[in-house]
Amino acid sequence: QVQLVESGGGVVQAGGSLRLSCVTSGRTFAGYAMGWFRQAPGKKREFVAAIDWNGGMTNYATSVKGRFTISRDNPKNTMYLQMNSLKPEDTALYYCARYSDMYYNTDPTYWGQGTQVTVSS
Repeated sequence: QVQLVESGGGVVQAGGSLRLSCVTSGRTFAGYAMGWFRQAPGKKREFVAAIDWNGGMTNYATSVKGRFTISRDNPKNTMYLQMNSLKPEDTALYYCARYSDMYYNTDPTYWGQGTQVTVSS
């Protein structure tokens, strides 16, 4: 059973920073691409960032490029999302996801429960 647990969300003022973490259970992390998605109230879930199995390739949504950084630590089964220069429009429930392959060229297979990020103006 694959379990993904996010943490690090909270309330921050515009311009501030947060770092989200996603811990994945067991031997289900290394070897798979991972990603972050988010869903704001009344909106569809959207892609934020993805990273391949060893961190060699990353991809970002245009709206977060240059402000967010995705990374991973395979020995710790953990993925991160460093979020800087946060804006009120970044307010959403942030989900961690695991893909079914080394690269992020398919839809994710497993999802976490989400961690709330609220950016006040």
